Amino acid sequence: MPEIFNRLPTKKFRRKLRNQMPEAEIRLWMQLRKSQIDGYKFRRQQGIIYYIVDFYCPEDRLVIELDGDSHFEPGAKEKDAKRDARLLSLGIIVLRFTNQDIYHGMEMVLEKIRDTLRQRG
Repeated sequence: MPEIFNRLPTKKFRRKLRNQMPEAEIRLWMQLRKSQIDGYKFRRQQGIIYYIVDFYCPEDRLVIELDGDSHFEPGAKEKDAKRDARLLSLGIIVLRFTNQDIYHGMEMVLEKIRDTLRQRG
């Protein structure tokens, strides 16, 4: 079976993304790190096949993606849908939130994450 997680060719880019996280990602990471959500461990900038996802919970195979401005450009929704379908084919669920959800509705975001983890666990 081919390598699925954290493929070597993406290592430097994943490191760069971790070191240059946008503000919304930093805010969510502060809530996810150190297993703060019901004891679930999350990784940031995880490589899965040829994608790099914002956050990944390996225990429940859950991806969390934050959609900034680039996700609202022409063709972006279709690209995101294709990516989500490919991850789903691997048994990985994707939750998407906007940066505005993080800035103005963090509690709603965290509750949706908790609900999804409970349903999958």
